[in-house]
Amino acid sequence: MKSRRFHVSTMILCAAAFLCTGCKYAPGRPGPEAPRPSQVVSFPDLYNQNCAACHGENGKDGAAISLGNPVYLSIVGVDKLEQVTANGIQGTLMPPFAKNQGGMLTDQQISVIAQGMVSAWGNSNALAGQNPPAYASTAAGNIESGQQSFTVFCANCHGADGTGVQHGNINSGSIVDPAYLALVSDQGLRSLIIAGQPGQGMPDWKSDVTGAGSRPMTDQEVTDIVAWLGSHRIAAPGQPYTHSTD
Repeated sequence: MKSRRFHVSTMILCAAAFLCTGCKYAPGRPGPEAPRPSQVVSFPDLYNQNCAACHGENGKDGAAISLGNPVYLSIVGVDKLEQVTANGIQGTLMPPFAKNQGGMLTDQQISVIAQGMVSAWGNSNALAGQNPPAYASTAAGNIESGQQSFTVFCANCHGADGTGVQHGNINSGSIVDPAYLALVSDQGLRSLIIAGQPGQGMPDWKSDVTGAGSRPMTDQEVTDIVAWLGSHRIAAPGQPYTHSTD
């Protein structure tokens, strides 16, 4: 009899404990409420949801420029990252993400993304103590000078005319292909030339200097190369088709 009373008392205590501490997770009751999209402030979550599809996991190996490149992050800076993320880049595939531009992100979330990239992937020594060309050009480019500078700095990988170099069974591809140039802006070209693409073996403005007396590119040389590359754009890039009478 005493044993039965003990078991009954134990069951009552367990039930009371369940009601006090576990009722919100009882069968049939909802679990913790998921945060609203505007309440997400985790950098990994925001980056993966909004940026990784184009820029790649951890900012690398995507179709768009590598954001996980410390040289690029040092050149562009947090303020510009916020501006581009918020407003997009007109004439390119980079859309605006700010709510006041038709996007889905708050100002706080955009700030989290920009600062998170610099914090996670930046490196204060990425520029190796050198002054890089400016992120954006403030001068006009010279096409003829750009072709000469391209031959000095870029021909080893891209060919003197920019149509590519054969390395064994692999061709580096044409960087003057109008179809490619239709997808990348002048600023995109400039960013690639300055920051390089580490994951794809493309050096930055200071690293591959054997053909120019072992010196980095100057701001004007970068500007001129962009002008020369841009001169290969055409109004309607793509496959030409002939009219058929069939």
